[in-house]
Amino acid sequence: MKKFINDPDAVVAESLKGMALAHPELKIDLEHHIVYRAEKKQGKVAIVSGGGSGHEPLHGGFVGKGMLDAAVCGEVFTSPTPDQVAEAIKNVDSGEGVLLLIKNYTGDVMNFEMAGELAAMEDINVESVVINDDVAVEDSSFTAGRRGVGLTVLVEKIVGAAAEEGKSLEELKKLAEDVVANGRSFGVALTSCTVPSVGHPMFDLPEDEIEMGVGIHGEPGRERVKMASAKEISKTVVDAICDDLDFTSGPVIAMVNGMGATPLMELYLLYGEMEQALEARSVKIERSLVGDYITSLDMAGCSLTLLRADEDMLAYWDAPVRTPGLVR
Repeated sequence: MKKFINDPDAVVAESLKGMALAHPELKIDLEHHIVYRAEKKQGKVAIVSGGGSGHEPLHGGFVGKGMLDAAVCGEVFTSPTPDQVAEAIKNVDSGEGVLLLIKNYTGDVMNFEMAGELAAMEDINVESVVINDDVAVEDSSFTAGRRGVGLTVLVEKIVGAAAEEGKSLEELKKLAEDVVANGRSFGVALTSCTVPSVGHPMFDLPEDEIEMGVGIHGEPGRERVKMASAKEISKTVVDAICDDLDFTSGPVIAMVNGMGATPLMELYLLYGEMEQALEARSVKIERSLVGDYITSLDMAGCSLTLLRADEDMLAYWDAPVRTPGLVR
């Protein structure tokens, strides 16, 4: 294993220390591993998300104007504890309530919802929405039901913009649920990833094979197939998503995401192939995003996320945002 680290057991804490120095516009609680907006904005619902580290810039990189008010960072691929999440909820609430955006992984769902119950005991109004957009498998070793993956970025952006506008907790929850209902994702791995504390690849993937439908923690997908061209891989990914939900009825937001070790050159190449495959299925892309936004440490691979958007979602997508991971 070759990584720029000191102590594998301290990688999250030391990464957050560096982030605090690089981004003085944020406030970072190094004790509880929480990234906050520098100033609590009064009169708005607070948006909180988080989960295991190793998916950067998700979630800490999306804290700031127009997205999250706080992100709670667990250890690598490990959910944060209920106490961590409860600390974040308490510190961001300005009296308008807090919305938790939770990727559908068993530990995340359990710990975030437990934290919401703790906060409710202190008279904080908390609601939550679970994101479950991965069409690859119905259940996995990490979750019951579909996994929460790339759509998380779109939910955080759209709901964060609506919160900035002053929408109520009930309105924001409904908006988040609508985005979840209309979004789907699918990922592909060319290589495994290596967790620092483990020191070797999480799974063995032969040089001539790829994992179709891989999860962001390296969970198995639908099948292993022989390495193919970008065009063939793109068509398989597009078909998997579009066979699950009809995206021909309106404008679509598309995100082609790198898993951590895929060059941007290849991601743009994939975007071109995927847009052609979508056009062949009469799917019209109105907005796009290409780059590393929800990664899996050093995995080589990509994912495609599609969102069937209405005019309000498009407007919130276009709204200003200023975070370390996304600026517009």
